[in-house]
Amino acid sequence: MNAMGGTETGPAVFAGTVFVLFGGALLLWTASCVRRRTPVAHGVSPVASAVLSSVFGAAFLMLGLWCFARI
Repeated sequence: MNAMGGTETGPAVFAGTVFVLFGGALLLWTASCVRRRTPVAHGVSPVASAVLSSVFGAAFLMLGLWCFARI
């Protein structure tokens, strides 16, 4: 038996899916911008914006995987 009851698995699956999709899309967007040498965010240093968006993309991806692990 897992630690969560039956009613908490639905929101955990939804939250995990949202976090994984958002984190993956953010990492893909960042990689695409870096490859094409276009700015990730306007008005910010290209290196800083690429690093910051990569960190947040990985963090959201890990948070989504953590949600799935809690099911």
